[in-house]
Amino acid sequence: MEKMKIRLAEQQDLQKLKMVYKGIIENMNRNQIGIWDDIYPCDFFEKDIKNRCLYILEECEQIVGAFALSDSHSGEKAVEWRNQKAKALYLDRFGVAVDHLKKGMGSFMLTGAKKIARSKGVDWLRLFVVEINQPAINLYTKNGFKKAEGVYEEKIDEDLILYEYGYEIEL
Repeated sequence: MEKMKIRLAEQQDLQKLKMVYKGIIENMNRNQIGIWDDIYPCDFFEKDIKNRCLYILEECEQIVGAFALSDSHSGEKAVEWRNQKAKALYLDRFGVAVDHLKKGMGSFMLTGAKKIARSKGVDWLRLFVVEINQPAINLYTKNGFKKAEGVYEEKIDEDLILYEYGYEIEL
């Protein structure tokens, strides 16, 4: 794991990143976790790069995973955080390349996200995860994240509402 590093994503990473996430989305669909599509999360990467909040995990100069760290989240008031007023960052668009699953990459990225968040002076790292995404829930709880009370109902369109749980960890 010495050759792995987390760094800010750059514009030239965009196409490779989208290819990695295309594989992630196909794998999620195969596993009946149909929550990402052609629009989300890939259409958000360019803005994340411009806002300098998208990080990629590289191994031997290959993109292995990525995540965004945002100052806010549309669901942040929908659940009861342990300390509502504390300064927090929100982990978003977290994904690991399919050929790197079950190799500790997710935990490595969460450790990196916590270090980055701490360096930005926040007290909590928070995230939302769709109720049917059990592999992600398992990863977050294994890494010390605690579930907050409540559920965020994210209305995508007339026919689709995602029920998301909030998880957090004190830094």
